[in-house]
Amino acid sequence: MEFEKQSVIAVASIYGVDLLIDNVIACRNRLYDIWNKEYEAICKKEANDECREAIRFILSRNIVCGNALSLKVVDDEGNDTEEPIIFSEWSFVMGDNMQRKDFRFDKLLAGDYEPQADKNNKKRETEGQMTLFSEDKPSDEGEFLTSYIADYRRIQEHGQ
Repeated sequence: MEFEKQSVIAVASIYGVDLLIDNVIACRNRLYDIWNKEYEAICKKEANDECREAIRFILSRNIVCGNALSLKVVDDEGNDTEEPIIFSEWSFVMGDNMQRKDFRFDKLLAGDYEPQADKNNKKRETEGQMTLFSEDKPSDEGEFLTSYIADYRRIQEHGQ
């Protein structure tokens, strides 16, 4: 279903960082509730729990508890840890397969935001928007950590 796929990629483009876990949880829940209301209204009987679980997983990866100044994950008291904030880039790669690529946020911010030439030496179109993610893995555009590919309704089954 086209609406379902497009709504998944729309949610996957939302990112956030907050020091307080209760704010993070409230944000994730509000975003999920907004998405689910539209999902049920449009998809009706075709709405399914697999897609709902995938959305919750994407929000858990994209709305994180951390310090946006130090770019570190924080503990339960809001103190910095040594763990860097990790964000995921989401994209459809073939049919219903979605790819998740994990990047360190501190390395992304240190990189260059200009689109890079792809393998065919054509500029990737950004339609006027900056992107934190690159299709390639140049050293000045963030530290690529890992990649997963799965059906978008089961993306949560591949790595935490």
